[in-house]
Order: sequence, then C-alpha cells, then structure tokens
Amino acid sequence: MSRVFPQPVTTTLIFVLWLALASSVDAGTLVLAAVLAVVLPLLTQGFWPSPPRLRRPLVAARLAGRVLIDIITANWVVARQVLGPVRKLRPAFFEVPVALDDPFVATLLGGIISLTPGTVTINIELVDGKPVRLFVHGLDVPDEAATVAEIKARYEAPLKEMFGC
Repeated sequence: MSRVFPQPVTTTLIFVLWLALASSVDAGTLVLAAVLAVVLPLLTQGFWPSPPRLRRPLVAARLAGRVLIDIITANWVVARQVLGPVRKLRPAFFEVPVALDDPFVATLLGGIISLTPGTVTINIELVDGKPVRLFVHGLDVPDEAATVAEIKARYEAPLKEMFGC
C-alpha cells in the first residue's frame, strides 16, 4: 500500500463505478472520478483494518473452491427445504467457539458462513480484541455439535493455516 493509494482496489472500483454511473467519459467526468477515487480512500483509511499476511496461497485457493461448491450445493438444499414441508425444518441459534487470533480472520469466517445459504453469522464476540466465538443462525440444524464441527473443519482450519493464526 502506498500513501496516495492506501486501498488500490477500492480506488480502481470508485473510478470505474463513477464513470459507469455518469455514463460519460468526458474530461470533467474523468477528473471528478479521479479525484473521488483518490480522496475517498484517503479519508476512510483509518477505518480499514490491515489484513494479516497470507502465508499459504494454495490453501486459500482450495478454500475458495470449497466455499464456491458449498454455496452451490447449499442453494439446492435450501431451495428443497423451503419448497418442501416447512415443519421439518429445525432452525436454531448456536455458538461457534473460534481459535483465531485475528479479528480480520474471524470476520472472514463469519462472511464465509453468511455466504452459504441457510446460515448467517449474527455476531462476533471479542474479548480483549481477540475473537472468541461466533453467534450463528441456521435454517436447519439437526445436530448443533455436528454443525459446529463441520464449520470448524471446513472453514476455520484452512483459515488458520492460510494466515498462521
């Protein structure tokens, strides 16, 4: 990261989206897009957490593939559950204890859980700045312990390996 572009991806997105919203590429629009793309990330850089260093990129690629497959599979499962007899659903709130040192990584875990249809992360509990548990809601949770074990094995373990925390 540099001083002028603390968030280069965000800078690029703001520039491109401004041009798309303006539906024009004249000089004034380009200048305004450039100014917004540089100034907005500079003004908000204090709110951006610094992510931990990715130590195992191949594990990240494997996790991304697993999450994509889980999202596709869960879409079919949730569609079948919702279109079927609703009384068979067993919705539940449950806690997932996490063994992660970094709130950024815990937020990634919460995001992965929420991306998978049928589950949503409600809250991430921090104690002394360290994540200790996630509060999750599941649409159909027949066995809470098995669901927690699955989340820890499928998502938390690769995240720990990726970021070394």
